[in-house]
Amino acid sequence: AYLVPENLRDRAWTFIEPMPVEELARDFIAFITELENEFVKARGRFYAVDEAKEKCLLVCVVHPRMRKNIDDQIPELKDLCYSAGLTVLDTIVQKPKELHPKYLIGQGKIEEIIMRCQQLGAGLLVFDEELSPGQIKNISNMTDLKVIDRNQLILDIFANRATTNEAKIQVELAQLRYILPRLAEKHTAFSRLTGGIGGRGPGETKLEVDRRRIRDKISFLEKRLEEIRRVRDKKRERRKFSGLPIVSIVGYTNSGKSTLLNLLTKSRVEVEDKPFSTLNPTTRLIKYPERKNIILTDTVGFIRNLPEVLFRAFIATLEELEDAHHLIHLVDVSAPDFEERIEAVERILSMLSLQEKKRLMVFNKIDRIERAFVSALKERYNACAISCLKKEGIEELVGRMESALGDRG
Repeated sequence: AYLVPENLRDRAWTFIEPMPVEELARDFIAFITELENEFVKARGRFYAVDEAKEKCLLVCVVHPRMRKNIDDQIPELKDLCYSAGLTVLDTIVQKPKELHPKYLIGQGKIEEIIMRCQQLGAGLLVFDEELSPGQIKNISNMTDLKVIDRNQLILDIFANRATTNEAKIQVELAQLRYILPRLAEKHTAFSRLTGGIGGRGPGETKLEVDRRRIRDKISFLEKRLEEIRRVRDKKRERRKFSGLPIVSIVGYTNSGKSTLLNLLTKSRVEVEDKPFSTLNPTTRLIKYPERKNIILTDTVGFIRNLPEVLFRAFIATLEELEDAHHLIHLVDVSAPDFEERIEAVERILSMLSLQEKKRLMVFNKIDRIERAFVSALKERYNACAISCLKKEGIEELVGRMESALGDRG
């Protein structure tokens, strides 16, 4: 039997019919060379591929004792890969009865993954479940592929998007805190991650440095971050003394927060249709109908199952929310799992002890869904409904903000 290139029948292999050995007159060197050429030609035949991007296969594991909506989580993982500059070639879903301690999934499924990667030309596996260093090492050794998990993918996106000094320090802190407990592995699983997706950013170059040096670096970066925090605290105090009302926009990543900020303040904050396009808080001044000033801030987007190291690193950024007189919880209502996203944001606000902070639910991207559904949601959540793209519902939102801020104190 031998592997075959990708085909419309979804066959991974085929057989040579049994025959006496003396009748086997095939030039196997020529046969293998021709077969390898067919693999190269077939890649991209059924889909468009950007050759400049790293190609990956997604592996989604449904935990036997946990509820997971694969239909919602696969698109989110694909969006994260897109934001990291990866090309997703296929998705493998595994629903094991028990998680394999060595490989997370069964060896038979890993063999299937190897054959699929060979067909498609994928060089990277992205798992949606957190992997231990041992599991990364074992899977990588068995497949001869680079292996990362969702946490490493998110860390990489943050590293690639960190442009300010503060964001770079926060990302490096998160990377070092992620690496430190994983150095116990005698033969580290990170040797394949030098450079590229999963190993990018300020902390990428010496992943196998000893623990003492990493702890020293963490201590140094924490002091640097504390200095930056003191500067930000002074700015926050000046805003408090100004007496101006402060509104902070919060929400799931890629819900349109920066677009709304630009619309209300006529600013030009960078906007991209990618997760985590905003890392640092952005503050702008707007005027609403009575021509009174209002301070509006945009924060980093939230995401379900946010890695603890990232939450700890960016908690200083989220401290801006403590000073807000009101929160706008912006929701991409066109997302199939928007209710789960609302719950994820509410959980993070509770972790920040902001569950009692007054807030207004605002449904964005209403141009993509049925109007009857929008009306029902507005009534159910006592919410506003807008379309930043069509500039629809903005007047109502500003009026609700004005009314809410008029009631403060």
